[in-house]
Amino acid sequence: MALYTDIAAEIFPQGQSEIPKGVRVHTAKARGIGLVRIEVHRDGLARRKGCYITLDLPDFAQIDEKDEAYVWAIAAQLRPLVPKQGCVLVAGIGNREVTADALGPSTADRIFVTRHLCEEQRTLPHQAGSLRPVAAVVPGVEGMTGLCAKDLLCGLVQRIQPCAVIAVDSLCTSQARRMGRSVQISTAGLEPVHGACIDQAALGVPVIALGVPTVMQLEHMRRGQPLSVTPKEIDVVIRRGAALLALAVNKALQPALSVGELSFLTS
Repeated sequence: MALYTDIAAEIFPQGQSEIPKGVRVHTAKARGIGLVRIEVHRDGLARRKGCYITLDLPDFAQIDEKDEAYVWAIAAQLRPLVPKQGCVLVAGIGNREVTADALGPSTADRIFVTRHLCEEQRTLPHQAGSLRPVAAVVPGVEGMTGLCAKDLLCGLVQRIQPCAVIAVDSLCTSQARRMGRSVQISTAGLEPVHGACIDQAALGVPVIALGVPTVMQLEHMRRGQPLSVTPKEIDVVIRRGAALLALAVNKALQPALSVGELSFLTS
């Protein structure tokens, strides 16, 4: 029996006998990619107010992370949630020393950072004038730094004053079919099981959470203790999932550049 999920589509599934008042559910499917959009319009429910978009894709261990169909599918959902102008800070949340929790740091490593270029007004090839300022950071985990990610991001946001933060993290699912093959985008920020929330109330700017389910918690039948399981090919899932998310974020923030150009610039 699954104990916990970060995926809103699993809490408010379409077809459920009674969707709570204040929740809207929309589903669609195109070219093998499923979409579930949950809109929570009031407080007091199983998820905080906000928009939760889940994209169900093929197994990340098997896909081509540079496939434009998958990159575009994620970027197209992400881009409208980010303010049109201003610097964007991408934060890779998680522990790069733990494979299943390394999605955020691995994604941040592949972000096309341009804030320094825009500030110094350096000249690049013909697209230089259309670059958007983007910064990326991996705040680490409190057990290694003594500082929680929220506090580090608060200071950084005050310093560089981005228009929004995109927080990337590994997620937990209650359905094995979504492990390593779904993407959730949320305007409600990150609400980890342990640790402080990383959201607009905490940072003072919009926080868009982006993640992939890499873990499923099960009840241990013998001891009654939670047991965390991951996909068999978790290392491949993290590597390709991070590459896919990074390309999608880069495409959403730098629409003038092609997927091929972004892949070259971040390889």
